[in-house]
Amino acid sequence: MYRFLLTPRWLGYLALTLVAAAVMVFLGNWQLDRYRGRTAINERIDAGATMTPAPLRDALPAPTGGPGTTGPAPEDRLTWTRVTATGRYDSANIVLVRGRTVDNKVGFEVLTPLVLADGSAVLVDRGWIPPVPGGNATAQPPVPAAPTGEVTVSGRLVSSESGGAVDRRGGKLETRRISIPRLARQLPYPVSGGYVLLDQQTPAADPAFQAVPIGHTNNWQNFGYVVQWWLFAGMSLVGYGWVARREARRLAGLDTPRKPLDRAAEPTSA
Repeated sequence: MYRFLLTPRWLGYLALTLVAAAVMVFLGNWQLDRYRGRTAINERIDAGATMTPAPLRDALPAPTGGPGTTGPAPEDRLTWTRVTATGRYDSANIVLVRGRTVDNKVGFEVLTPLVLADGSAVLVDRGWIPPVPGGNATAQPPVPAAPTGEVTVSGRLVSSESGGAVDRRGGKLETRRISIPRLARQLPYPVSGGYVLLDQQTPAADPAFQAVPIGHTNNWQNFGYVVQWWLFAGMSLVGYGWVARREARRLAGLDTPRKPLDRAAEPTSA
């Protein structure tokens, strides 16, 4: 009954079905890797909420180049962990990161380089401030002054973002993305390859700053895609089998259409 499956046409159907199923399985595996990666990020975020801060250099190697260079990026397993560092803020090189949203309001995150004892610096995200009242979203707001003298900070270690042009406006650097390599080129010292999202500071941070919330990744969306692609792969194979069975029954005469009733031959009621 199934000898027809060896014909060129049906072999072509089989090849297309297998290729399609293989691609769908590959896409499902790719989404599974993304699910595992995002789950690991969420676990590090949760663990960082209760962990004791580690010294910055235990998690992030010092930059070894000259001024304007960037050190190694933090390892994935160390991002979102808590670190601590001591140094002096460089208020002459404040960075305003525009277009950042907190509580559905668009404002600015304020980064200030913390110059360490070895002469390098790490960028510290001191928090979020709203735009100028009544002004447009790009107008620079007044920035609370950074503490003078020695400062100790603790917070989450975050990787550099990508892209984003850097301009200097009103005496401050301004950007849309926290791209450490691009920002480092504007600074007079080597800069660490990750930045610190501030949790605590001694002396205390200015109350005008609002803490930047740490959002969990939507890993369950990726898991849903895994199930979707694998289901599609299974459905394509089942569909091929169903069509092949229908063709086999047709060729064997098992699915001959029924003859319509001859209405004219039916007895009429009195």
